[in-house]
Amino acid sequence: MFFDTRTPPRTRLDPGLPVLLLRTDRNFFHHGTLAAIRSLGRAGVPVHAIMEGRANPASRSRYLYRGHPWAPSVEHPAGLLSHLRAIGERIGRETLLVPMDDAGAIFVAEHADALRPGFVFPHQDPDVPRGVADKARLRDACEKYAVTCPPSRTPASAADVDEAAEALGLPLIAKWARPWRLRPGMRSTTLVGTLGELHRLFAATRDRDPDGDAGPLILQRRIPPSGGDWFFQGYFDANLDCLFGGVGRKHLAHPPQAGHTVAGEWVAADDLQRLAIRIVRLLGCRGLVDLDFRLDEATGGYHLLDFNPRIGAQFRLFTDQNGLDLARALHLDQSGRRVPDVRPALGRTLLVENHFLQQAAGRPLLRAGTLRPLREADEFAWYAADDLPPFLAMGRRSVLRAVERLRTR
Repeated sequence: MFFDTRTPPRTRLDPGLPVLLLRTDRNFFHHGTLAAIRSLGRAGVPVHAIMEGRANPASRSRYLYRGHPWAPSVEHPAGLLSHLRAIGERIGRETLLVPMDDAGAIFVAEHADALRPGFVFPHQDPDVPRGVADKARLRDACEKYAVTCPPSRTPASAADVDEAAEALGLPLIAKWARPWRLRPGMRSTTLVGTLGELHRLFAATRDRDPDGDAGPLILQRRIPPSGGDWFFQGYFDANLDCLFGGVGRKHLAHPPQAGHTVAGEWVAADDLQRLAIRIVRLLGCRGLVDLDFRLDEATGGYHLLDFNPRIGAQFRLFTDQNGLDLARALHLDQSGRRVPDVRPALGRTLLVENHFLQQAAGRPLLRAGTLRPLREADEFAWYAADDLPPFLAMGRRSVLRAVERLRTR
């Protein structure tokens, strides 16, 4: 280990500013919620969170001050506003509101006036989070500002699918423009290998999303993975100054080559960090951001794949030598305290145990080195010696879900 990440940063957080974590997507295995609870709770901040109940492993954390009932959908803004105000009244003081997913970030930005003065959060232009989270609008912005991203097509017919496959080549990436509007059972991003598979996906998605809530479906050229997947996470203040930022390298993703980080490392990549900061400033996104890139080994250039206007689930990877991370940087700035200069812990690693084991299950477990990351990671998504109940609850729920899947098959 580089250091004890449980130690609060040198600039102490204000315990008089409690936090409410807002998550709109039902996901019992959202490890980013647990990470935020632990990081801020260890620093002495009362952490409240909207939860699905005790079935959510994160609800077992000793650092969770209080869990609150699940909220109405963002599709019913009046109900969600009323729910948040009621929670704010129960907390009894001004509270830092931290959205954990894109839909929550969009909601907070678009209803900022109604949420104040009970809640504080970074100032944001109301249309920016939706503009960067919507992949079709992000593509248009990349074209406007000459930001490199993979070439893409938006098919409206079977003939368009054939033309896209010919122009972009197979395999290609299929992704929904508005993944936060997906219906249960639909995947936001799919690696498609054959023309037949592509037509089946196009037909099925049109049938399952007739109103176009999550659409359009975007077909994107697959940049060869040989250059690697990279990500940048940062916190930008009201002046769009980056107060905290770091670049990570994805060693494993879930699903492979098309999903979130399973095993990541904090790396030195000044060129990518400068590029990411430039993109954030061009698009005008304040507060917490999480950007995904793929390096095109043939050209040496980075392609922007995704822009999430909120904290990334793997943010604890970027915990510096003083114990400062993105959640703590946000809290310091929003409570009027100075955010210290970052002291990077390059080489620091993070592992999401349940998704790592899912991938390892498909490989020979006895092969040398297969399970080595389980012993060598500096930070785990679920395991923490000072907070074991969430890890144990995650394990029990994972086993129950696996059994249920076997019964379904």
